[in-house]
Amino acid sequence: QVQLVESGGGLVQPGGSLRLSCLASGFTFSSYTMSWYRQAPGKERELVATIIGFGRDYVDSVKGRFTISRDNAKNTVYLQMNSLKPEDTAVYYCRAAGGFPVRQYWGQGTQVTVSS
Repeated sequence: QVQLVESGGGLVQPGGSLRLSCLASGFTFSSYTMSWYRQAPGKERELVATIIGFGRDYVDSVKGRFTISRDNAKNTVYLQMNSLKPEDTAVYYCRAAGGFPVRQYWGQGTQVTVSS
């Protein structure tokens, strides 16, 4: 059974940091592209960061502040978020994509709130 379980969300003041984790199980984690998405109230879900092999890509609004990484030995993908802003407030989801035929899996999401 495939599972993606996010953790690490919470309430943080502007300028603060959080590290999100996503623990995967039930598929060959190392061969899947892993991504973080977010969805703010009233907005569409947005791709934040992707890691493919040693390559990483970010949406412009988080470049220089967020870092995506993975530990294949632990079946975990991380999102280190620094210099957080109120506009980063959203539910953050991890997504796995890969296999043949290509499948995608989603976690249940973790809430990040940036507020003073």
